[in-house]
Amino acid sequence: MELDGLVDASWEQTTLIVTIDGPAGAGKSTAARQLASRLGFDHLDTGAMYRAVTLACLRRGIDARDETALDGVLTEMDLVLESPHVLLNGEDVSLAIREPAITSRVKEFADSAKVRQFMVEAQRRFAVGRRLVTEGRDQGTVVFPEAPCKFFLTADEAVRAERRQVELGESGHVVSLTALRDQQRTRDQEDRERSLAPLRPAEDAEIVDSSDLTLDEVLDHLEQRVREQMGPVEK
Repeated sequence: MELDGLVDASWEQTTLIVTIDGPAGAGKSTAARQLASRLGFDHLDTGAMYRAVTLACLRRGIDARDETALDGVLTEMDLVLESPHVLLNGEDVSLAIREPAITSRVKEFADSAKVRQFMVEAQRRFAVGRRLVTEGRDQGTVVFPEAPCKFFLTADEAVRAERRQVELGESGHVVSLTALRDQQRTRDQEDRERSLAPLRPAEDAEIVDSSDLTLDEVLDHLEQRVREQMGPVEK
């Protein structure tokens, strides 16, 4: 797999890294993208990477337990991240990877040790030499444990379900709040209890509850904290 801007060097050479982890529906993807814009940083959407792998594997009928087949997909896949666009083998799959059919299967591939190891290495290489805001579920704990600025963005379960319903509605998908809450509760438990990179705040991460905050309020807080911890950041 190739990532746009990949460099052969260790990730520690990166100038600045901000990590935002948290459960689904907490708003971390939007917050990370807009925080990166405010700071003039690059943005890495790790969820899009896992979704793209899932899409590529499903298109080829590959089972997540077949490591040999997974090796083939990962090695041959040309993945370019140009936020907010995701290009898979030259095709813009930005909308396709958000389809419920992908959402329902992405966990299978994200839980694969083969896929996760490959992704961690790719994410670290992507970060080399960049000022970067990256978001996911293991960015501050596994991928960039030495990052100087870490956040764990969360929100009340009901709020997260409502946000997800709005997001799906905007893309033409209608799902009940009850179904979303059930899916979310199951996903949260699985993410917390998985043996490989479980969902949890890094010990030095600041926990930010966005339940009663607007997006601008979240962004204002995150930006202020980044500038306090990192000093002047010029675009």
